[in-house]
Amino acid sequence: MLRLTHLSALLSTLLVMPLAQAEEWPAPIKAIEARGAEIIQRFDAPSGLQGYAARFNGQGVALYLTADGQHVLVGSLLDAQGEDLSREPLDKLVYGPQGKAMLSKLEKSSWITDGKASAPRIVYVFSDPNCPYCNLFWKQVRPWVEGGAVQVRHVMVGMLRQDSAAKAAALLSASDPQAALHEHEAAGKVSTLQGLKKIPDAIQQQLDHNLGLMAEMGASATPAIFYQDEAGQLQQQLGAPSPELLTQILGPRP
Repeated sequence: MLRLTHLSALLSTLLVMPLAQAEEWPAPIKAIEARGAEIIQRFDAPSGLQGYAARFNGQGVALYLTADGQHVLVGSLLDAQGEDLSREPLDKLVYGPQGKAMLSKLEKSSWITDGKASAPRIVYVFSDPNCPYCNLFWKQVRPWVEGGAVQVRHVMVGMLRQDSAAKAAALLSASDPQAALHEHEAAGKVSTLQGLKKIPDAIQQQLDHNLGLMAEMGASATPAIFYQDEAGQLQQQLGAPSPELLTQILGPRP
């Protein structure tokens, strides 16, 4: 997942939030926990330090307790070669489990399939029927989808225009959603897709759930693309990707 890029903002927040009592950890770690961080697990660290993997605002952060047990350092720990020693424990203890949980939620969301069930790679994308960049991504993936290498699952949302939800509902409720999506995206700007005049409650619940999941996963615009990298970690790409990123997301072109 995306890493914490504004560590100074985290530190500032941790310093100004009021202290609270906790039970499980040494006092400096409990102080960080009381200020909003979720302490996940302890891990080994060099030079007499004790590492703790934590989550703050959905992002992984490493904590290092000093040998005297009285102070805690927050951030990345680098060795003499400049290697980030915090990366591996955070991937294992925070991002790995978090990615699996998010992937499970994506699998249970309401999506429209584009591609073969036998495709070895699955990509999820939050897609709005009125989104031109979603349409661009649909066109970009054609060689992989039609070649059987990738299945794209369009998690439909309605957020861009007044009729977006009605159009998304029309696609989800179509007798053949995959064919309806293909027809709509293939037509592009001249699509004749008409939104439903009244969205059934069940479909509205699906759209609401998808939009809530999109926000939970930290995406605020479409297309929001989620995929597993070569190490099995869930990654996010916002917007239609560049050619270089496209092969990273989809794999080698068939």
